[in-house]
Amino acid sequence: MALDLPRPVGFVLGGGGSLGSMQVGMLRALTEAGVTPDLVAGTSVGSLNGAVLAMPGDVTERLGRVWAQMTRHEAFPGGVFSQVRTLRHSKTHLFPNSGLAAIVDDVLGPGATFDDLALPLGVVTTDVDTAEPLLIRSGELRPALLASCAIPGIYPPVRHEDRLLYDGGLVANVPMRQAVAMGARSLVVLDCAFPGKMPGQPATFAEVMMFTAMISMRNQAVLEAPATAAEVPVVYLPGPAPVRLSPLDFRHTAELTEQAYRSAAAFLDGLTVDGPGLYGAPGLVTAPAG
Repeated sequence: MALDLPRPVGFVLGGGGSLGSMQVGMLRALTEAGVTPDLVAGTSVGSLNGAVLAMPGDVTERLGRVWAQMTRHEAFPGGVFSQVRTLRHSKTHLFPNSGLAAIVDDVLGPGATFDDLALPLGVVTTDVDTAEPLLIRSGELRPALLASCAIPGIYPPVRHEDRLLYDGGLVANVPMRQAVAMGARSLVVLDCAFPGKMPGQPATFAEVMMFTAMISMRNQAVLEAPATAAEVPVVYLPGPAPVRLSPLDFRHTAELTEQAYRSAAAFLDGLTVDGPGLYGAPGLVTAPAG
């Protein structure tokens, strides 16, 4: 029996670098449980996954192909010396976003717009001038997604429609409020920054930047989830058992996908929702069955 959630159902996809591969497994479990979205809100890598989720067609298969081909070199091109040159030239970031732009074009198609999607999509960014979240819902997809993924110090900020934008994870890594503002009456949260998947001691400057960003991301979710759950049902999917894995490491995406699928499937099995409340929680770990 499918999980009965008030509609419209909003899927909320958070950021977390290579840990975004967990969302592929979570989406597979949701599909098998008969839970489908009416709208999607995403931040950072969650906005890229969310854009694919909002496309027409077989989402699970398409996302699986994307992550099977994803490499660190594509997302974060260049070695240490290249990073030093980029930082010396730009003074603000270590990596160009050209590799990420190529990924977006390959996945969604060059020139793709929000109007090409089958579901409403909200892409969350941070407005540099106001330090407030900015929800983008129209226009060309590539600049919106590049802005949502523009982690300070890692990627350059993106100028979009006369605004300078950074990664939405600075202010709304798990954009629950934004999904409610889009009209959702229940939420399903796919948070890949939880639980406990923090890298070990950072070994490079890039890992230091990611480590700092992820601490902020995790704290936001802890505060926002209960507040949002007072208004609408929030199904907060658990993650697999914690591992020491850098969000810059793309060598374990298949393993993360499978572990996240098993944990989400075990959690959804027999879950019932009765009105507003938090079903699951940030940081929850569910042991996969079998």
